[in-house]
Amino acid sequence: MLIQEELSLQKKLEILTDAAKYDVACTSSGSERKGRKGTMGNTVPAGICHSFSADGRCISLLKILFTNQCIYDCRYCINRRSNDQIRTSFTPDEVCTLTMEFYRRNYIEGLFLSSGILGSPDYTMELICCTLEKLRTEHRFRGYIHVKAIPGAEPDLIRRAGFLADRMSINLELPTEEGLRTLAPGKSREKILLPMRQIQQGIRQDREELVPYRKAPAFVPAGQSTQIIVGATPESDYQMITAAETLYRGYGLKRVFYSAFVRVNEDRLLPTLPGGPPLLREHRLYQADWLLRYYGFRAEELLSEKRPNFNILLDPKCDWALRHLERFPVEVNRADYYTLLRVPGMGVRSARRVVEARRYGTLDFSDLKKLGVVLKRAVYFITCKGKTMFPVRMDQDGIAAALTGEERRRAWEISEGNAYRQMSLFDDFHIHASPSEEDRAASITGVM
Repeated sequence: MLIQEELSLQKKLEILTDAAKYDVACTSSGSERKGRKGTMGNTVPAGICHSFSADGRCISLLKILFTNQCIYDCRYCINRRSNDQIRTSFTPDEVCTLTMEFYRRNYIEGLFLSSGILGSPDYTMELICCTLEKLRTEHRFRGYIHVKAIPGAEPDLIRRAGFLADRMSINLELPTEEGLRTLAPGKSREKILLPMRQIQQGIRQDREELVPYRKAPAFVPAGQSTQIIVGATPESDYQMITAAETLYRGYGLKRVFYSAFVRVNEDRLLPTLPGGPPLLREHRLYQADWLLRYYGFRAEELLSEKRPNFNILLDPKCDWALRHLERFPVEVNRADYYTLLRVPGMGVRSARRVVEARRYGTLDFSDLKKLGVVLKRAVYFITCKGKTMFPVRMDQDGIAAALTGEERRRAWEISEGNAYRQMSLFDDFHIHASPSEEDRAASITGVM
């Protein structure tokens, strides 16, 4: 299909931002680079200024495809080769212009650049590298850049992009080789994992060679990530989180994103989803992913081949706790940090606060609430000074019934919210609402 080169920049922007909306990019910067005289932008470790759409996706970056042309015919992709749609492509200069102009207007804090395959992986990756070099050198842009590496591109091109971007990602797409063969016959696990390994080794080598006050740019300072589509193929939640765990432990990934499958193409091999995108399932996978990354859980603790999918009515941590009541209740004044992390309603921050606070005295339930512990869940699994907050029978069914009230409401909000769409740069909602007095005051004082 021919590339429409005569389109205006505005029209290209409309097409290529819409084409990029299924790429998940809710990442923070993860690296620090201060602004300098004669340069534009900066990056801080805490992350860029985020905005979120109703379904929780971060849209604070200018998220675009370089081109929606593609040589592949992935059945789940809106940009598949066989789809009859307008095809266009930016030039490197156009991407630079858009990034700088949106940044100057304070619309964005960085760039998320993905792409279809134009001609060949090498040619497309060369164009992306050229774009990043222009941004960094000619325009002196020091803001956050997240770029998609093109599987199949030459290692030299991947390395070149790695010294220009903050974060790189390569989409795993589907958790098994069989799923890729069925829905993305032009792709393979080997093609995807090879550049992923190269980026991992490049990051490791760069850290080993790091010297104080080095002026040379770091290689992918914010690490690499990937994306898995949820619900396009029949893999279980257990297969999903096992694949994620392998990537975290074996490839040093910073983040695995899960994207609920949206049926954008009519194809007999794609599943029909009467209830719409599996947003609740996506939500449970994110919760489990958090447990893998920060709470010390292993995939086989959460699920197994005999129990392959998450409970839709309980978050994975509560579900695990109910299946291991022999470990509870936990005495908060004596339990170590890692034991506290496994208590439902207690997170990384609140567990640290508890460990710190009890050095100065014995804690009770009112203290725990002040420290950020969610007592509505934790109260069934903890004691203070050897006592529960109220009489609790350590019965799986009784505790489950008490916990599922709140979870049912949250599950309904996620699955029935009818909010699965990415916010647009354009007002396609046609919302004309006046700001409230509270909003006016916040815009002046900056206090939100």
